Amino acid sequence: MFTAATYTGRRNALKSKGLKGIAIFLGNNESAMNYPDNTYHFRQDSNYLYFFGLDFPGLAAVVDFDSGEDFIFGDDATLADVIWMGPQIPLKEKAAKVGVTKTAPYADFAKVVDNAKKQGRTIHFLPPYRGDNKILIHELLGIPVSQVQENASLPLIKAVVSLRSVKDAGEIAEIEKACAVGYQMHVTAMKMALPGEWEQRIAGTIEGIAMSGGGMTAFPIILSQNGETLHNHNHSQLLEKGRLLITDAGAESALHYASDFTRTTPVGGKFTTKQREIYDIVLAANNTATSLIKPGVTYLSVHLEVAKVIASGLKSLGLMKGDVDEAVKNGAHALFFPHGLGHMMGLDVHDMEDLGQIHVGFDEEIQPVNQFGTGYLRLGRRLQPGFVITNEPGIYFIPALIDKWQAEKINAGFINFDKVDEYRGFGGIRIEDDILVTETGGRILGERVPVTAEEIERLVIG
Repeated sequence: MFTAATYTGRRNALKSKGLKGIAIFLGNNESAMNYPDNTYHFRQDSNYLYFFGLDFPGLAAVVDFDSGEDFIFGDDATLADVIWMGPQIPLKEKAAKVGVTKTAPYADFAKVVDNAKKQGRTIHFLPPYRGDNKILIHELLGIPVSQVQENASLPLIKAVVSLRSVKDAGEIAEIEKACAVGYQMHVTAMKMALPGEWEQRIAGTIEGIAMSGGGMTAFPIILSQNGETLHNHNHSQLLEKGRLLITDAGAESALHYASDFTRTTPVGGKFTTKQREIYDIVLAANNTATSLIKPGVTYLSVHLEVAKVIASGLKSLGLMKGDVDEAVKNGAHALFFPHGLGHMMGLDVHDMEDLGQIHVGFDEEIQPVNQFGTGYLRLGRRLQPGFVITNEPGIYFIPALIDKWQAEKINAGFINFDKVDEYRGFGGIRIEDDILVTETGGRILGERVPVTAEEIERLVIG
């Protein structure tokens, strides 16, 4: 937990945004796996953590923009709770640690909201993503469950995005803790990338490293030698010599700040010539992205420059042809790089995605591009000091996509399909780092996970 002054400062900054009425913040509740008392590992709502810091279920909060008051609602432990959970600190004491002096039983939350409704006051809420909180909004405000998302407060969303986008020193320190754990996860996965090893054993081992670091994984681990599937959560295969293992994984710190790295490792420890050629293009794209990051540049422009690096490299291998700028303008690179370059990161690995990616990654100046590949870009707007973002270029050979483009002659003027056919079964390569936008450029957070082909080969071979 940060200091009480930190949380008070965040709420005061929210109050300075000119909103009227009240804002309600719903904490998360326990979520049952297969029966009520057998629950998933609890994860508090990130917006609740940001403004109120309390990391346990059964909470709600109110910020009153008109009076300037903050309230936390929750129930103290019963004797039965103490028997099963041990002694518990009273809610009032917990609230004081985040700078809130006004607390009340959870049942009073509905009364406060109902009173605000009767007074005709504006009631702001953020879009809930869990079913129980959608139902709660319906019960509190009478909005049909199917319409809750669209009735979330746009002014509150924009205010929260503006605050959470820029990380302070304490947040950056937490992200670097998560990066240190992520480093160990990835180095371990590289060392285990040996023929005959079970993907699931690698995934389970590095998930254990995340948990032993005091938190949990930042997202379900992506790990597969079928790396042409971008988010492959199937860990059922035994590794085969000569194939490529993609590991996309990160940890959360104890305060739930995320890391997110991707590395690609040759099974058995040696890149083939063909693999090394593609790998070096992706690494050049990753390093180019980092070199271009600085305040004031649009991340959309960085994405497009990286696409040119990829297209130029593929042209040098005979996989693409024609003018590189025109190829990227027409989206021809997306046959091999069909996703966006990166995303914001912080309390969420895709930071604030629950608030709507259009509000997090774009603005009135920079809007999403309606083109295959670039259309998946989660962040396009101008970068600011304090943003934490990921760079994750990749090159993939996806048979179904190749077949479609070849049959329909999509971008045939820029792609040598006969040459592409030689790469069927190649898989994919992705390289991802976490970057802090500084006052003058970009800084890789944490110790950089081994990334050159030589470093990775040495790790695997030992």
